[in-house]
Amino acid sequence: MSYISKPKVTHPGLPRNELGMTIREYEGGMSTLCAGCGHDSVTRALVQAAFELSIPPHRMAKLSGIGCSSKTPAYFLRQSHGFNSVHGRMPSVATGANAANRDLFFVGVSGDGDSLSIGLGQFAHAVRRNLNMLYVIENNGVYGLTKGQFSASADIGSTAKKGEENLQPPMDPCQLVISLGGSFVARSFSGDKEQLVPLLKAGLMHDGFAVVDVISPCVTFNDHEGSTKSYQYTRDHYHPAIFADYIPPSEEIRAQYDEGDAMPVTLHDGSQIVLRKADPDYDPGDVASAIEYLQRHRDAGEIVTGLLYIDEQKPEMHALNKSVAEPMSSLPFQRLCPGSGALKSLQDRFR
Repeated sequence: MSYISKPKVTHPGLPRNELGMTIREYEGGMSTLCAGCGHDSVTRALVQAAFELSIPPHRMAKLSGIGCSSKTPAYFLRQSHGFNSVHGRMPSVATGANAANRDLFFVGVSGDGDSLSIGLGQFAHAVRRNLNMLYVIENNGVYGLTKGQFSASADIGSTAKKGEENLQPPMDPCQLVISLGGSFVARSFSGDKEQLVPLLKAGLMHDGFAVVDVISPCVTFNDHEGSTKSYQYTRDHYHPAIFADYIPPSEEIRAQYDEGDAMPVTLHDGSQIVLRKADPDYDPGDVASAIEYLQRHRDAGEIVTGLLYIDEQKPEMHALNKSVAEPMSSLPFQRLCPGSGALKSLQDRFR
């Protein structure tokens, strides 16, 4: 996490939202990620989305696990609640926090390793419970914080920094969530702010578990040919006499293209991915069509972006469990713990 604060200088001409706040008041600490990292673009999109929705910062709870992606909550909404959990365990912490205070906006930021490997079990059950939160996966196909090992979303044929080839098939989080019965599934690219910000806003306002899978290139471990997420060890280019843990600054990658179009995007190493925005007549309410559409374009080497699936009728966790309308965090102790007599009466019902 970063503890370096940004200079608190606000231009008097900055626009204000319905709360009278400027976008600067939705920012966080200075990023310590590599220059050009796609994750910082996701941060700016989250800042923009919260600002445009006029969400009071004190009513947002940010949660994460472990990894480069899990540093992101430190970089936006500095006045909100935050919790950095252990590797892969963010969904259970978010579930407990949401159960205690349903009045907050919950945002979980995770990575492909944190969600699809060690955290897959917890992630799947958060989907099953339809936990009311926005869950952002910053997906780059590697464990960037621990020197670029393959993650569960790495493509077959990808090569690591020492030349090993990945032979395991990739896991597609969007297909996974749809098959698990998720109620909101979207995908975007970190460099396409025009598409990403509206998807994040829709996810924040969705009444249920909203997953946004964001393809976010890693500038440090993406130097190889043929990968959709590209990673190769950059130190190969340095002279041994000045060997240092240095990553050359890079420009963030941006992309702009229309609905229904496919667009090749050149990554920092010169390799390419092909992004395709869902067709204007695409139906995000049909499960079978959504899975078939994703698979068909994946077989063609394309990554589909946009709102891929939504079910606005599925009840979220509190509705399923018939929770009281008032947040449990505000209930008096006597109601939360009515005493041993009430416990005995409850137990007798199951004898």
